[in-house]
Amino acid sequence: MSSAPSIALPDLDTHAAAQVLAAVRERVLAATASGTPLDIQGGSTKHWYGQTPTGEPLDMRTYRGIVSYDPAELVITARAGTPLTEIESALAARGQILPFEPPHFGPGATLGGCIAAGLAGPRRPHVGAPRDFVLGAVVMNGQGQVLHFGGQVMKNVAGYDISRVLAGALGTLGVLLELSIKVLPCPVAEATLQFELPQAQAIEQLNRWAAQPLPLMGSAWHDGVLRVRLGGAAAAIAAARAAMGGEPVEALEAHAFWQTLREQTHRFFASAPVTGDGQPLWRLSVPSTTPPLAHGDEHLIEWGGAQRWWITPRAAADVRAIAAAVGGHATLFRHGDKSAGVFTPPSAALHAIGKRLQHTFDPSRIFNRHRLYR
Repeated sequence: MSSAPSIALPDLDTHAAAQVLAAVRERVLAATASGTPLDIQGGSTKHWYGQTPTGEPLDMRTYRGIVSYDPAELVITARAGTPLTEIESALAARGQILPFEPPHFGPGATLGGCIAAGLAGPRRPHVGAPRDFVLGAVVMNGQGQVLHFGGQVMKNVAGYDISRVLAGALGTLGVLLELSIKVLPCPVAEATLQFELPQAQAIEQLNRWAAQPLPLMGSAWHDGVLRVRLGGAAAAIAAARAAMGGEPVEALEAHAFWQTLREQTHRFFASAPVTGDGQPLWRLSVPSTTPPLAHGDEHLIEWGGAQRWWITPRAAADVRAIAAAVGGHATLFRHGDKSAGVFTPPSAALHAIGKRLQHTFDPSRIFNRHRLYR
């Protein structure tokens, strides 16, 4: 598997950006004419996610730079090759964040890769997914046309909200060029509480808390320990702590813990590392009230019970059957045999919509061919 190393690149001025864009268009038109697939890449920190990429690399890291940032309007616009660290540093200087906590999985992570993968961290069930914060997008289709969708405000769409469809599409619809993202202020205060609970009791407690007006900003259960993160006004956190009980976790330890979940460096993921070989890591999306699954195996539970991480050598059909039996679905997140499919196949109706979208944007199917489904 190819990997693009992390390198320091200067941001582009308007003239240089136009030159890079012209070069990308030339590559796209040539690929369309010859039927040669293109493997769209940024920092390649998520290159393993989805089906195994094929085609000639199209490195988008040179198309980078923050185009505009309005802290008062809570909107940042940047080119797709802009490193996530650069964006997060700019936001941090003004006391703001990317609310969905996108994982980096490496120092070279880019904004385009973040949105194309559509992955989110512990805040996801409480604030929303990456697609919920994409206000606008600029994308190049298979004919080399530069298309603009959405804008820089929340209510700007008539018809299909294509800018959000691009989130999680893994680059199969076109080359992401520029993105406008809604950001949020950093929480005024945070606190993490710890509880010793068996899995079933932890799931029940998480669902009870979810029905209450608590400032929840993350939860994780593993190996008999449940941790819950609170975020917001200091008074709201103090009231929640009094109502919930538990043992407070020291601030630095808590910050490090949530980072290990976001970047999957927690010890649970040690046998399924981000880099190198490992055991199959499955991500199960299930109703939050679902009782413990597959007794005897080790699990890590996030998102109030709705996301279950499972490292198991079981066959894909068995894992998907277990998820489907409770009304959920399973994704082969990392490692394992991808010939059975990484993602659970969509319904016939959704598949038909996806095919029409792909034919409209990329009729020659040159972009990240088969990255979602074989």
